[in-house]
Amino acid sequence: MITLLVVLKALAEIAALALLGQGLLYLLVGAKREGNIFYRVLDTVTRPIWKLIRFIAPRFIVDQHIGFLAFLALGLLWYFLASNTVSLCLDDLRHPSCGKLAVEYVKRCEMGMDQACQLLERNGIHQAPVQAPAP
Repeated sequence: MITLLVVLKALAEIAALALLGQGLLYLLVGAKREGNIFYRVLDTVTRPIWKLIRFIAPRFIVDQHIGFLAFLALGLLWYFLASNTVSLCLDDLRHPSCGKLAVEYVKRCEMGMDQACQLLERNGIHQAPVQAPAP
């Protein structure tokens, strides 16, 4: 499940960056954007998102605002996926996608934070004992 969330989060990031790039090209190129190859590539990537948001959005929303709504929706989706990924990682720190979080909790445990040590023990992660600094 964690792997699926990580993949979906990455896809949301790619789509959001494509929307951002498309918006920048819209500002830079202006009316000639339809002839720009990069704009057309980004349009191909973002077209499904535009169609979905256009289907979901109320009819009084004009086309000018669909891009902003799509970017906002992707941001909310990314936040939901990221928070659920972290939540699942806290239950299973041994998952390969949770390595950075596990390292952070080991550091926190070494700094003396008891909650981090308890979480590591619950996940069956045993770190080396903290050694006193050399005099």
